[in-house]
Amino acid sequence: MSKGERRTGLVNGFAAYGMWGLVPLFWPLLKPAGSVEILAHRMVWSLAFVAVALVFVRRWAWVGELLRQPRRLALVAVAAAVITVNWGVYIWSVNAGHVVEASLGYFINPLVTIAMGVLLLKERLRPAQWAAVGVGFAAVAVLTVGYGQPPWISLVLAFSFATYGLVKKKVNLGGIESLAAETAIQFLPALGYLLWLAGHGESSFLDDGAGHAALLASTGIVTAVPLVCFGAAAIRVPLSTLGLLQYLAPVFQFLCGILYFHEAMPAERWAGFALVWLALALLTWDALRTARRTARVLAAAPVPRPATPVAETPASQV
Repeated sequence: MSKGERRTGLVNGFAAYGMWGLVPLFWPLLKPAGSVEILAHRMVWSLAFVAVALVFVRRWAWVGELLRQPRRLALVAVAAAVITVNWGVYIWSVNAGHVVEASLGYFINPLVTIAMGVLLLKERLRPAQWAAVGVGFAAVAVLTVGYGQPPWISLVLAFSFATYGLVKKKVNLGGIESLAAETAIQFLPALGYLLWLAGHGESSFLDDGAGHAALLASTGIVTAVPLVCFGAAAIRVPLSTLGLLQYLAPVFQFLCGILYFHEAMPAERWAGFALVWLALALLTWDALRTARRTARVLAAAPVPRPATPVAETPASQV
């Protein structure tokens, strides 16, 4: 792969995680719409946006295949339900002034994913991974003392997104296709709720002007564009690089909560976050060390020679 392609991948990766990290600045702009109305608009307009994108790229063959596989379709429905919880809690937490706690959910998400791999998939962990999980549990305990209760927003976001990732891996659909399938399942309940609001005279989409309506409609773009950028990055940069880039989103969210929304950070919360960051540093160090070790082993492995001569490929066919 050329340097230009890798550079394009990095730019798209920074763009994707940067947009996800700065999205807390967007949701308050949608007031006076409530969190559930915003969530419903996000579902409806996301489907509209990805449908246009699929028409443009002419990728529809997967629809028939999915409809002929009830088990995969059921998994898509589970993914749609889980991401509905994730989106709803995130939108509510931002608009209710809990941006920092929401960012914590995405900091601890890798730790939750590892724990689910052990419990559900019987995966074996390396010592550094066990240490990171242990430090993560200690962080949650410290934050529980600091908040006076378990950081439930963070835990719901982390567990819902980890579950979503696990289900998506089993469904094995591309990013745009997956979002289209999930929002297609969400569409009718979301549209029904919006029509109910309109019928009761409680729809901010109809009552608060064209600018507000345009902002609500743009939730589809805000949802889909980072996903498109992520897809462009995923095929151009190594997985280890994507793993590092993923921390940009919660870092930006954390900074938004501290610097823009001026949320309180007493000492015990700093201590809890410091433990989480220590756990993530352990995970990152272990992942990079393992990747380097694997690369050395592959580089040292002898290249097997074919048993019979192989005809050289003409340059014109490369």
